[in-house]
Amino acid sequence: MLRKNKPMIIIFLTPAVLCYVLVFLYPTLRTFAMSFFSVVSVSDPLSAWSFAGVANYKKLFTTPMFLQSMNNIFRLWFWGGVGVMFFALLIAVVLTNGMSARLKAFYRSIVYLPNVVSAVAMGTMWINYIYNSDYGLLNKLFGMLGFETLAQTLWTGPGMRFWSMLIAYCFGMVGYHMLIFMSGIEQIPGDFYEAAYLEGCNVWQRFVHITVPFLRGVLRTNIVMWTVYTVGFFVWGQLFSPVNLSNDTVAPMNYMYELVFGSSSSAATIRDSGSGAAIGVVMMSLVILIFFATERIVKNDDIEM
Repeated sequence: MLRKNKPMIIIFLTPAVLCYVLVFLYPTLRTFAMSFFSVVSVSDPLSAWSFAGVANYKKLFTTPMFLQSMNNIFRLWFWGGVGVMFFALLIAVVLTNGMSARLKAFYRSIVYLPNVVSAVAMGTMWINYIYNSDYGLLNKLFGMLGFETLAQTLWTGPGMRFWSMLIAYCFGMVGYHMLIFMSGIEQIPGDFYEAAYLEGCNVWQRFVHITVPFLRGVLRTNIVMWTVYTVGFFVWGQLFSPVNLSNDTVAPMNYMYELVFGSSSSAATIRDSGSGAAIGVVMMSLVILIFFATERIVKNDDIEM
């Protein structure tokens, strides 16, 4: 039967394979190869490439701006990940703990709504209507409470810009990871909770001994997805530092953009696509490393339902 359908299988798979090769595989291999060459523009022909070995990587790890971007992305991944996973799991547990279907759908939509709004619109809202030191929400709120120092704080100024950007970014990501946690919780048979309740287990005990073990695989998925989104962090850094790269907000993707397309704030742009490609390889390697580390650390322990 399979042999008879082989031509049809080939016909249907060919477009998908071609798209994969042209859109993903070829750019990945070209970027990897480019990272070992001195290349000015990504559109330069292969004849204009000059072999540089690992010089691009050495250059990156001795450049203060790139090192600062790696520090920022690590803090964003770690502190942002802790906050997002905590609130996403908390809200998921609350919404799946005996709440009516109508209320659950309503609150789920409200929490997920920021994820539907584009990052540009969301960032503009936070910068202009929440963090603004003259008429922003925080200014009005702290002013009403009598905290004049906090009311006049420049939340997007030096020293505060990174944490303000982190909070704004994480606010929009909670809903996405909440849905993944909810899908995992809803797959846990209710018999487990009922038996634990009859045995006298309180809410915390049921959460620790039933919910958490069954969510290990879901947690692993969330960590990997959070890593992928964090590595691609770009728009928020541009919004909070729209003119020049700032030590507070620069991420590897922002620095790569400057290397590949040149600085938008200088007349004489200096392009280094080879180093930009090396950044892409480094970030891809980090995703793969965290994926395998998560696979080893967060295990399912073969839990069966």
